[in-house]
Amino acid sequence: MLVRLANEKIVTLTSYRGATVAQPTEREAREVFEVRRLIEPTLLACFIERAGGADIASLGPCIDDEDVARRAGEMRRAIRHAGDFHLQIASAAAHQTLGRIPRELVSRTALVLMACDSTHRTPPADTSSFGCLAHRSLLQAIRLRDPREGARLMREHLAQLESQLQFTPPGTESPDLIALCARAAPVAATMVRQA
Repeated sequence: MLVRLANEKIVTLTSYRGATVAQPTEREAREVFEVRRLIEPTLLACFIERAGGADIASLGPCIDDEDVARRAGEMRRAIRHAGDFHLQIASAAAHQTLGRIPRELVSRTALVLMACDSTHRTPPADTSSFGCLAHRSLLQAIRLRDPREGARLMREHLAQLESQLQFTPPGTESPDLIALCARAAPVAATMVRQA
């Protein structure tokens, strides 16, 4: 089990230390989203073509459960339900080659979001269902059997998630040089006057 998780880059195995949760680099995180934007629109189109009513109906509870978890401030659970939405689509798409890839990507995405997305690390002050809107829009495109709109929405959704990533911890950003110089100028002027 640990070897599989290490192969999926979820954990890091270290001799004499055991397993630790992997810390994704910025490059790894961006690659995950890049690959997802490449394959998930195709999987969504396959889903729209092949899905029956029960397949489509199974997506609604994923969104509802994600919404409930977000409102409760349980971001890990919300991420899991959001991932389930994408995995349901991949499974019912019945694409034998691409269908195997999303499980690893969704797991890695969850890790990236928990590590690098401040909106997922802590619940937002406004616990509205904003995070679920993209999935609700995707479900609407699926119900309309519109693969082109669905593909557009999927790419937009994944790009929006990626845009929320923050790779430097809050408070450790590079200093604003203009602000530093503005603060230093009065000090320098005082020093010149005293000399």
